[in-house]
Amino acid sequence: MTGAAVLARLRTLYHSNTAAAHRFRYGLLIFDLSTIIFVIVTSFFTHTALVEAIDVVLGVVILTDFLARLMTDPQRSRFFLRPTNWADLVAVVSFLAPIAGEGFGFLRILRTLRLLHTYQLLVRLRQDFPYFRSHEEVILATINLAVFLFVTTGLIYTLQYGVNPQIRNYADALYFTVTTLTTTGFGDITLTGTMGRMLSVGVMIFGVTLFLRLAQVMFRPAKVRQPCERCGLLLHDPDAVHCKHCGAPIRIETEGSV
Repeated sequence: MTGAAVLARLRTLYHSNTAAAHRFRYGLLIFDLSTIIFVIVTSFFTHTALVEAIDVVLGVVILTDFLARLMTDPQRSRFFLRPTNWADLVAVVSFLAPIAGEGFGFLRILRTLRLLHTYQLLVRLRQDFPYFRSHEEVILATINLAVFLFVTTGLIYTLQYGVNPQIRNYADALYFTVTTLTTTGFGDITLTGTMGRMLSVGVMIFGVTLFLRLAQVMFRPAKVRQPCERCGLLLHDPDAVHCKHCGAPIRIETEGSV
């Protein structure tokens, strides 16, 4: 297969709407989730030769994916302006760091930012999973909160492990993040130093906002699903009597309807 043929095949997998392309993207999603699980699990014990070997394999796969997306990007000049692509580049360095003998292993947690790339699957997820279609706002709010949770926990673990005796592993950092985010604040774990206090402030401001957003869409959705018979617009305000798109009358069932 020639270089041009390989490039065309990659463009198809990354950017087309074929069945093979959608299977490929689902595979990338599974790989992302597996990588996150690996990062979390390996934070609990000393790294062995096997763990370092898996690090290298994951680094090579991420690098291959990174280069493939770079070559097939229709706006290649803007490729490095996207924060998620820089996060992937840092993840590559951190996974391959053992080869160079550098202590960049802690940067592996930035790989969790790759979850943001899964948003490109939204259209296909709506088509393939009725449950996703009917609960899209809740699922997206959960994803946003989970991404923030994992990234913040990773930063706390990175900056506090080894200097804060209360942060002994990833679970301790996750426990602090969740108790702070939910405003429980038991106080048994606190972050040290100026950077630790700034992280605590960030969790309280941004984390609580995302948490409240999730609660809102779960218990008081901003929109209701009632398709307009004339134009097909699906989402409307709970108290709407006319479609915002075409003006046609709509009838939204409520608990007070008879």
